[in-house]
Amino acid sequence: MGKAYNRMKGLSTFVLVAGLWSTYTEGLTFEKRTDGPARVVGFPVARTSIEDPVKRDRLRRRGTVTAILDNQQTLYFANATLGTPPQIQRLHIDTGSSDLWVNAKTSALCKGKEGACDFAGSYSANASSTYSYIGSHFNISYVDGSGASGDYVSDTFSIGSTTLKRLQFGIGYTSSSPEGILGIGYEVNEVQVGRAGKGTYNNLPAQLKADGFITSNAYSLWLNDLSASTGSILFGGIDTEQFEGTLQTLPVQRESNTFAEFLITLTDINIGSHVVAKKQAQAVLLDSGSSLTYLPDVMTEAIYAQVGAQYDSSQGAAYVPCSLAENTSTIDFTFSGPTIRVPMNELVIFIASTSGRPLTFSDGSRACIFGIAPAGAASAVMGDTFIRSAYLVYDLDNNQISIAQTKFNATTHNIVEITSGKNSVPKAQTVPNPVAASSTPNHAHVSGSTDSNKPKNAAKVNAPSAKLGFVSTLLTLSVFFAAL
Repeated sequence: MGKAYNRMKGLSTFVLVAGLWSTYTEGLTFEKRTDGPARVVGFPVARTSIEDPVKRDRLRRRGTVTAILDNQQTLYFANATLGTPPQIQRLHIDTGSSDLWVNAKTSALCKGKEGACDFAGSYSANASSTYSYIGSHFNISYVDGSGASGDYVSDTFSIGSTTLKRLQFGIGYTSSSPEGILGIGYEVNEVQVGRAGKGTYNNLPAQLKADGFITSNAYSLWLNDLSASTGSILFGGIDTEQFEGTLQTLPVQRESNTFAEFLITLTDINIGSHVVAKKQAQAVLLDSGSSLTYLPDVMTEAIYAQVGAQYDSSQGAAYVPCSLAENTSTIDFTFSGPTIRVPMNELVIFIASTSGRPLTFSDGSRACIFGIAPAGAASAVMGDTFIRSAYLVYDLDNNQISIAQTKFNATTHNIVEITSGKNSVPKAQTVPNPVAASSTPNHAHVSGSTDSNKPKNAAKVNAPSAKLGFVSTLLTLSVFFAAL
């Protein structure tokens, strides 16, 4: 561990992984926007690969937002502790859910298979002197019936040098997932609200604000590029060195007159000079817990036709020649005003068979997963294959998303506090006359679509010759804390 602490200057910085310290402090500056000390809590995030990302996305999807396929998933984790004495956890950061939950050490999952919970960690209530029982109504489930159930409890929670004396979370005594989840979405989307009919509670962002660590219930997310080992999340602040141009602010779209998820409106898609979709009003969910991006089928088919992707419904995945990663084209997504350009090399995901050999097409060329998949009847999701190219600010207090083109591999930092009230996100401009989302896309303006499951203009190659077996690469998520 590396640590630097200076109360005389009012600055505290903590990095869990020493190797990241030089990266995060080089050129590091802070700006205050109020008369008092600026308050920002930040977590650089590291990536990890999982054995079968396609399967994992199907397991984690909620009934309201469904991801149909995912592959070579890149997950983003934060190191944290729960309880007294501290019990180490590695928590998957998820903007698409709202509960923090961990597996119980005594769960059948953790006890049944040796090492099943070693990576993410587990929690023992009996081992913590600060544990407090709340109720047995924790029950999160996914559309295929998987999930976790157990108790809601509270305990101390620490990340970096920040400690919350009391944070509510769920314990999975019965679980089908080895991952601990750090859900940081709207409180109304918490399990105890939807399942148990109870009121909301302070999840992590809300509790950080309630305890005075940050001024506003808002945070910024920078995942960096596909090859980078770390990204960052800043609660209560932005880093102006991690994006290009100006942050542009969009309204979050309501669901049944309620702000429940981070839905914004996708209006246009272009690949170079080719128009894929125009003048849409498609609601899309910004979800860091989804590896791939899931778009309406008609949009997906039009994109596949342009990039030469072949979709295999039996695997729930689309394949492209890995050489597509060398293509300099971008897929451009427009949201009323701002446009985010996603490079092809951020959408081409290298995978291998169960034997560890690369997957190949019948002509011998290497096959890769393409990072955009059809949503089918489910909600459209802008997952990590999109989010890596965007710098995002989630303002839960004002129900807004601010977005800009990311700056990959930024080495200097200028952290500015997000204050309270309207127009609280610094360096941001409101998008004039943003398009309100409709429930379905306007197919009349979508070009390049076909009635087939496979794109009409797909490359003339056969499906990969190797049986699919998915591999993942361990990416490290470390934690950066900055409080002015």
